[in-house]
Amino acid sequence: MAKGLIYIYSGDGRGKSPAAIGRAVQAAVEGKHVVIIQFLKGKGLEDSEFLRRMEPEIKLFRFEKSDENFEELPEEKKAEEISNIRNGMNFARKVLATGECDLLILDEVLGLVEKEIVSVADLKAMLECREDTSVILTGIKLSDEICVLADEVSKIETVKFKVWE
Repeated sequence: MAKGLIYIYSGDGRGKSPAAIGRAVQAAVEGKHVVIIQFLKGKGLEDSEFLRRMEPEIKLFRFEKSDENFEELPEEKKAEEISNIRNGMNFARKVLATGECDLLILDEVLGLVEKEIVSVADLKAMLECREDTSVILTGIKLSDEICVLADEVSKIETVKFKVWE
């Protein structure tokens, strides 16, 4: 069986998560099943209710419990959230190992590597579990070590142009 493809949307620009969600909608229209796992976003985002109406074709999961930005949490809460995040990564591994969906989106997973919550080796091992499931990874920072895991990398950057008068 052919391996699913790995796509990365990274960079400092806005639109990585919306691009991934767009791919999710496209896959759902094609009759495919999609699982989205969001990390480092808190639990109070407004887009989640809209996405939840797209079930069962698109299923959205967040394992973090806090509404606050991860960086602003006290150390005790960070430790608790790291445990929740690791549960999310274990769930992602299970989804890939069982072939539960056609497309798995790990939104802001690159931030987990940057914050050293997840190692590149852990991410690579998880991605090797996939059969024909394609995976989208999003996040701001991208290392060469992660880049080589992907079949396609899209860098999204903010460009400001000076308006001529």
